[in-house]
Amino acid sequence: MFFSCSEDNDITTPRNLEEYINANTNRELDEVIACAASEDNNTSLTNIFYYPIEGATEIKYFETESTDVDEKDFSNYRRELLTSSDVFGGKLEKFSRSDSEEAWCIVTFLTNGKLHKSNPIRLKNETSSTIWEEEVTIDQTESTMPKFTWSEFGTTDNAIFFQVISDEDDEFISGTYTYDNYFQFYDTSNVVLNINTVTPENLVVDNTYSFTLMAVSEDNWVNLVIQNQFTAQ
Repeated sequence: MFFSCSEDNDITTPRNLEEYINANTNRELDEVIACAASEDNNTSLTNIFYYPIEGATEIKYFETESTDVDEKDFSNYRRELLTSSDVFGGKLEKFSRSDSEEAWCIVTFLTNGKLHKSNPIRLKNETSSTIWEEEVTIDQTESTMPKFTWSEFGTTDNAIFFQVISDEDDEFISGTYTYDNYFQFYDTSNVVLNINTVTPENLVVDNTYSFTLMAVSEDNWVNLVIQNQFTAQ
C-alpha cells in the first residue's frame, strides 16, 4: 500500500476528547469508519486506518494511557500528534504509531455541521499482533468478475471483513465490507457496508490488480491482512 505523509501538528485543540466533544456541542455527532493493525513483523509500529469522507477537516487522533480504563469514558483519551499518510491513493488514510504499549484510541474529524468520531479501537500489537498473509482463492469463471474466498488463518474473533480492490499503482477501485468469507467484484448482494460513492468501472482483461482483505474484530482491531496481486481474466 503506497502512501504520502503529512503531520498533524495542531496544538490548539483540547487534549481531552471529552472536552473536545463539549467544545463542539453545536455540531451533530456522526461516525468515522476506522480500525488498526500492527505492521508486518514489527509489533512496535501500528497503523490506524480511517475513511475520511469528502470534506473532512481537522482529522485528529486521541489515545488512552493504557488498556486498563473505561474505553467509553472520553475523558480518558488524550490528544496525540501522529504522522498521517494516504492509503489507496487517498481514499483511506492512516496514522502511524511507533509504540509497543497497548491502548485504546479514537479518530475524529469535522465536516460541515458535524463532529465525526470513531468507535474505540483496541490496539493489540503485543497481545494479538496482526497476521499478514498472501493466500486467497480467486475464481475468475466469470470474466472481469473475480470471486475472492479466504481463510481466517486461525483467527477466531473476526466480526467483519473489509475488501479493497486497487490497480497496479495502488489507486482505489472498490471498498466493501461483508460478514461472509467471500466477495465477488462487483456483486453487492452480501455487502453490508460500502465506501464506494459511485459504481466502480469494470476491470480490464490482462490488467494487474491488487486484492487487500482486513479481518476486523468487534473492537476494531485487524486480526488478519491478506494481500495478493492478480491479473484480470
